[in-house]
Amino acid sequence: MTIKYNAPLTLTFTLLCGAVLLLDMVVPGLVENWFSVPGRGGFEAGSFQSYVRLFSHIFGHADLNHFLSNFSFILLLGPILETNYGSAGLSIMIVITAVVTGLLNVLLFSTGLMGASGIVFMMILLSSFTNFGKGEVPITFILVLVLYLGREVVNAFTANDISEFGHIIGGLCGSVFGYLKPAKR
Repeated sequence: MTIKYNAPLTLTFTLLCGAVLLLDMVVPGLVENWFSVPGRGGFEAGSFQSYVRLFSHIFGHADLNHFLSNFSFILLLGPILETNYGSAGLSIMIVITAVVTGLLNVLLFSTGLMGASGIVFMMILLSSFTNFGKGEVPITFILVLVLYLGREVVNAFTANDISEFGHIIGGLCGSVFGYLKPAKR
Protein backbone atom coordinates (compact mmCIF):
# COMPACT_ATOMS: atom_id res chain seq x y z
CA MET A 1 0.00 0.00 0.00
CA THR A 2 1.29 3.50 -0.88
CA ILE A 3 0.30 6.95 0.24
CA LYS A 4 -0.81 9.10 -2.70
CA TYR A 5 -0.94 12.89 -3.09
CA ASN A 6 -4.44 12.36 -4.49
CA ALA A 7 -5.79 15.89 -4.75
CA PRO A 8 -2.87 18.17 -5.59
CA LEU A 9 -4.77 21.47 -5.55
CA THR A 10 -6.63 20.70 -2.33
CA LEU A 11 -3.57 19.38 -0.51
CA THR A 12 -1.28 22.20 -1.70
CA PHE A 13 -3.87 24.82 -0.73
CA THR A 14 -4.17 23.24 2.71
CA LEU A 15 -0.40 23.14 3.20
CA LEU A 16 0.03 26.76 2.04
CA CYS A 17 -2.64 27.99 4.44
CA GLY A 18 -1.10 25.97 7.27
CA ALA A 19 2.32 27.44 6.47
CA VAL A 20 0.90 30.99 6.52
CA LEU A 21 -0.69 30.29 9.91
CA LEU A 22 2.61 29.01 11.30
CA LEU A 23 4.59 31.90 9.78
CA ASP A 24 2.22 34.37 11.40
CA MET A 25 3.32 33.01 14.78
CA VAL A 26 6.93 33.83 13.89
CA VAL A 27 6.25 37.06 11.99
CA PRO A 28 3.43 38.80 13.88
CA GLY A 29 1.18 40.87 11.64
CA LEU A 30 1.93 38.81 8.52
CA VAL A 31 -1.67 37.65 8.11
CA GLU A 32 -3.12 41.06 8.92
CA ASN A 33 -0.84 42.86 6.44
CA TRP A 34 -0.71 40.39 3.53
CA PHE A 35 -3.41 37.75 3.99
CA SER A 36 -6.54 39.73 4.80
CA VAL A 37 -8.44 42.18 2.66
CA PRO A 38 -9.31 45.53 4.24
CA GLY A 39 -12.79 46.90 4.42
CA ARG A 40 -14.15 49.95 2.63
CA GLY A 41 -11.69 52.84 2.79
CA GLY A 42 -8.70 50.55 3.43
CA PHE A 43 -7.96 49.72 -0.20
CA GLU A 44 -5.24 51.84 -1.80
CA ALA A 45 -5.52 51.85 -5.60
CA GLY A 46 -1.82 52.68 -6.03
CA SER A 47 -0.64 49.88 -3.74
CA PHE A 48 0.54 46.52 -5.08
CA GLN A 49 -0.16 45.05 -1.64
CA SER A 50 -3.84 46.03 -1.84
CA TYR A 51 -4.27 44.12 -5.10
CA VAL A 52 -2.46 41.04 -3.77
CA ARG A 53 -4.72 41.02 -0.73
CA LEU A 54 -7.87 40.85 -2.91
CA PHE A 55 -6.82 37.25 -3.57
CA SER A 56 -4.41 36.30 -0.78
CA HIS A 57 -6.99 36.74 1.99
CA ILE A 58 -8.04 33.11 1.45
CA PHE A 59 -4.65 31.94 2.77
CA GLY A 60 -4.84 33.81 6.09
CA HIS A 61 -6.66 32.49 9.14
CA ALA A 62 -7.17 34.12 12.53
CA ASP A 63 -6.16 31.04 14.52
CA LEU A 64 -5.94 27.25 14.47
CA ASN A 65 -9.68 26.81 15.11
CA HIS A 66 -10.53 29.05 12.12
CA PHE A 67 -8.11 27.05 9.95
CA LEU A 68 -9.47 23.67 11.11
CA SER A 69 -13.09 24.77 10.61
CA ASN A 70 -12.41 25.66 6.99
CA PHE A 71 -10.14 22.79 6.06
CA SER A 72 -12.28 20.04 7.52
CA PHE A 73 -14.72 20.91 4.71
CA ILE A 74 -12.09 21.67 2.07
CA LEU A 75 -10.29 18.35 2.65
CA LEU A 76 -13.62 16.53 2.43
CA LEU A 77 -15.03 18.26 -0.66
CA GLY A 78 -11.89 19.29 -2.54
CA PRO A 79 -10.81 15.83 -3.76
CA ILE A 80 -14.33 15.07 -5.04
CA LEU A 81 -14.48 18.40 -6.86
CA GLU A 82 -10.97 17.98 -8.30
CA THR A 83 -12.04 14.62 -9.71
CA ASN A 84 -15.17 16.14 -11.27
CA TYR A 85 -13.83 19.53 -12.44
CA GLY A 86 -10.07 18.93 -12.65
CA SER A 87 -7.39 20.71 -10.63
CA ALA A 88 -7.12 23.52 -13.19
CA GLY A 89 -10.88 24.08 -13.36
CA LEU A 90 -11.24 24.09 -9.58
CA SER A 91 -8.27 26.43 -9.17
CA ILE A 92 -9.88 28.94 -11.56
CA MET A 93 -13.09 28.75 -9.51
CA ILE A 94 -11.12 29.35 -6.29
CA VAL A 95 -9.31 32.37 -7.75
CA ILE A 96 -12.54 33.91 -9.08
CA THR A 97 -14.34 33.33 -5.77
CA ALA A 98 -11.44 34.85 -3.81
CA VAL A 99 -11.28 37.97 -5.98
CA VAL A 100 -15.06 38.44 -6.07
CA THR A 101 -15.43 38.13 -2.27
CA GLY A 102 -12.38 40.34 -1.69
CA LEU A 103 -13.48 43.03 -4.12
CA LEU A 104 -17.08 43.12 -2.89
CA ASN A 105 -15.86 43.28 0.72
CA VAL A 106 -13.66 46.29 -0.11
CA LEU A 107 -16.56 48.01 -1.87
CA LEU A 108 -19.40 47.23 0.54
CA PHE A 109 -18.16 46.60 4.08
CA SER A 110 -16.11 48.53 6.60
CA THR A 111 -14.66 45.39 8.22
CA GLY A 112 -11.78 43.30 6.89
CA LEU A 113 -12.01 39.77 5.54
CA MET A 114 -9.70 36.77 5.93
CA GLY A 115 -9.89 33.04 5.53
CA ALA A 116 -11.14 30.41 3.13
CA SER A 117 -14.76 30.36 4.31
CA GLY A 118 -16.00 31.75 0.99
CA ILE A 119 -14.12 28.92 -0.73
CA VAL A 120 -15.75 26.41 1.64
CA PHE A 121 -19.23 27.66 0.74
CA MET A 122 -18.32 27.72 -2.96
CA MET A 123 -17.31 24.06 -2.64
CA ILE A 124 -20.43 23.12 -0.65
CA LEU A 125 -22.80 24.52 -3.28
CA LEU A 126 -20.64 23.36 -6.19
CA SER A 127 -20.58 19.80 -4.82
CA SER A 128 -24.36 19.70 -4.85
CA PHE A 129 -24.17 20.20 -8.64
CA THR A 130 -22.15 17.03 -9.22
CA ASN A 131 -25.30 14.97 -9.79
CA PHE A 132 -27.29 17.47 -11.87
CA GLY A 133 -28.92 16.07 -14.99
CA LYS A 134 -29.94 18.17 -17.96
CA GLY A 135 -33.19 19.96 -17.17
CA GLU A 136 -33.22 18.71 -13.56
CA VAL A 137 -32.78 20.44 -10.23
CA PRO A 138 -31.95 17.95 -7.48
CA ILE A 139 -33.75 18.36 -4.19
CA THR A 140 -30.36 18.00 -2.49
CA PHE A 141 -29.21 21.23 -4.17
CA ILE A 142 -32.32 23.07 -3.00
CA LEU A 143 -31.86 21.79 0.56
CA VAL A 144 -28.15 22.69 0.63
CA LEU A 145 -28.99 26.15 -0.71
CA VAL A 146 -31.71 26.73 1.87
CA LEU A 147 -29.86 25.21 4.83
CA TYR A 148 -26.36 26.60 4.30
CA LEU A 149 -27.06 29.97 2.69
CA GLY A 150 -30.33 30.46 4.56
CA ARG A 151 -28.48 30.08 7.86
CA GLU A 152 -25.91 32.64 6.72
CA VAL A 153 -28.60 35.16 5.77
CA VAL A 154 -30.19 34.78 9.21
CA ASN A 155 -26.79 34.99 10.97
CA ALA A 156 -25.91 38.13 9.01
CA PHE A 157 -28.29 40.02 11.28
CA THR A 158 -26.48 38.99 14.47
CA ALA A 159 -23.46 40.73 15.97
CA ASN A 160 -20.36 38.56 15.48
CA ASP A 161 -16.94 38.64 13.83
CA ILE A 162 -17.87 36.23 11.02
CA SER A 163 -18.35 37.40 7.44
CA GLU A 164 -21.61 35.75 6.51
CA PHE A 165 -21.44 37.90 3.39
CA GLY A 166 -18.26 36.06 2.31
CA HIS A 167 -20.04 32.75 2.87
CA ILE A 168 -23.08 33.84 0.86
CA ILE A 169 -21.02 35.20 -2.04
CA GLY A 170 -18.86 32.06 -2.04
CA GLY A 171 -21.99 29.90 -2.16
CA LEU A 172 -23.43 31.97 -4.98
CA CYS A 173 -20.15 31.64 -6.90
CA GLY A 174 -20.29 27.85 -6.45
CA SER A 175 -23.88 27.82 -7.70
CA VAL A 176 -22.97 29.85 -10.79
CA PHE A 177 -19.94 27.65 -11.53
CA GLY A 178 -22.00 24.49 -11.12
CA TYR A 179 -24.69 25.82 -13.42
CA LEU A 180 -22.27 27.07 -16.09
CA LYS A 181 -19.80 24.18 -15.97
CA PRO A 182 -21.46 20.85 -15.25
CA ALA A 183 -19.29 18.21 -13.59
CA LYS A 184 -17.64 15.52 -15.73
CA ARG A 185 -19.68 12.32 -15.82
